[in-house]
Amino acid sequence: MIIVMKAGTPEAEIDRLDEELRTNWGLTPEKIVGRYKVVMGLVGDTAELEPMQLREMSTWIEEVLRVEKPYKRACLEYRQGEPSAVAVATPLGTVTIGLNHPIAIVAGPCSVENEEMIVETAMRVKAAGAHFLRGGAYKPRTSPYAFQGHGESALGLLAAAREASGLGIITEVMDAADLSAIVEVADVVQVGARNMQNFSLLKKVGAQDKPILLKRGISATIEEWLMAAEYIMAAGNPNVILCERGIRGYDRQYTRNTLDLSAVPVLRTLTHLPIMVDPSHGTGWAQFVPSMAFASIASGTDSLMIEVHPNPKKALSDGPQSLTPDQFDKLMEELAVIGKVMNRWPQPVPVLA
Repeated sequence: MIIVMKAGTPEAEIDRLDEELRTNWGLTPEKIVGRYKVVMGLVGDTAELEPMQLREMSTWIEEVLRVEKPYKRACLEYRQGEPSAVAVATPLGTVTIGLNHPIAIVAGPCSVENEEMIVETAMRVKAAGAHFLRGGAYKPRTSPYAFQGHGESALGLLAAAREASGLGIITEVMDAADLSAIVEVADVVQVGARNMQNFSLLKKVGAQDKPILLKRGISATIEEWLMAAEYIMAAGNPNVILCERGIRGYDRQYTRNTLDLSAVPVLRTLTHLPIMVDPSHGTGWAQFVPSMAFASIASGTDSLMIEVHPNPKKALSDGPQSLTPDQFDKLMEELAVIGKVMNRWPQPVPVLA
């Protein structure tokens, strides 16, 4: 259930209600501060509670609503229809990902291969306008014989790229045992498609405070995806970004996956969480990435993840879907056109004389 307070409710009244709900009702209120109002989400057994019982607790209560969806914290009603945003601290400043903010660009290779390669890529994508560098230290691969990433040593290379470029770092966690090392370097922790329903891992990442990028599972429904986000939020971390990266289709002869861009407007009706689209994994081929990146912006995405590699033909993983730095430069120029039309492109900061 959620309690919607009237605009202008005194903080002292909210604190009094919080204490009464904890002491007399055995509930744990979670305060959500919106643009105009405060909402209190009630965590605990509310099955026997009637909305009228709660409304009688204070004249400052505007309404009490029962949340019917199974994903309580992730649903749109939890924030009274107001979208949330995730603010990520990076060396160059805070980057905010959400509906009412410019599109955030994430770019970089599938895997961290060596220091020269990852630093070079970071500098190139930064120059083109990216806000985050992606790169895998730990890589889940279908074949046990494929390159699995350099592991912990690659985290040091990502740290070097972060220091050189100032970009935020997004990298994937596969095993909870590696989480403490990853959060020392990553500004955003990625949970990959294959781990979307690894519930023990979701609880672990939810128990720490770095933002989480949650990729949609390869065959996951939208509700399963949102329930995975609920696991993270229920563990205490509200800063979740959903990433559509393509789902399994019938025709893999031409694309690696089927990029479900209809998920973006559908999610807008279901959840307040920010949305990212990954057209690189969604198509599997570099030649299709620009078209689907344009379409992603048109569909309303808050962020894009694009794979970039200095020499895709020699990449240790996912070379066919990676753009070269020159191709990424051109793509960013083209994305700016549609991004400005959608009023979602970063505006240049004026230089004062």
